[in-house]
Amino acid sequence: MKKGYNPEFEKPYFIDDEGARNYNFQHSIIYLQFKGQKKYGNKFHIRKEDFPIIFNLIIYFTKCEDLCIQKGIDTKKGILLAGPIGCGKTSLISLMTEFTFEINHFLIRSTRAVATEFHEEGYQVIHKYSYTPKIYCFDDLGIEQNMKYFGNDCNTLAEILLNRYDLLIRRGIVTHATTNLSASDLETIYGNRLRSRMREMFNLISFPNNSPDKRR
Repeated sequence: MKKGYNPEFEKPYFIDDEGARNYNFQHSIIYLQFKGQKKYGNKFHIRKEDFPIIFNLIIYFTKCEDLCIQKGIDTKKGILLAGPIGCGKTSLISLMTEFTFEINHFLIRSTRAVATEFHEEGYQVIHKYSYTPKIYCFDDLGIEQNMKYFGNDCNTLAEILLNRYDLLIRRGIVTHATTNLSASDLETIYGNRLRSRMREMFNLISFPNNSPDKRR
């Protein structure tokens, strides 16, 4: 590791003669720790046991094709970051925006907030998240409630994800998500049809089930 690396003034990469960014993983960890503490406070801490998960996320979002192939990560799919409550999914995926370029930058939306939007604004919300050429990360997938709009009940996220599957197939625009639910739980909520499509939409990256609650 470069001695004296300062994340406040230096990025965790160098640019080679061909203009490509070459990331240093140790610098990236220091950089994430620095950015995380600025965003979430001094209690934010990256644990060594989370390094493999962070490594996989970084190589995906920096589009390091060779390493992604080695790890079985498909850069043409999105990321489904799974793990128990409090393991740090939301904060970690939020910090990954530090490693995105304009072409793969994503916006994070709470599934509860999206469902509430549908309740207040109706079907234009489904259209908004389904067909816009933006990359979204839907946070806490599966915890939202079905909402009604003028008496019409709708599984809002199921509709959006089915439409975004079509968006992936037609235009190559990926979707990301986080969840604390298992695959069987997601199938119960969204049905077998969507679960099958989710396999094509996402690379699954997951924390161990015994990951501690970092909010305590």
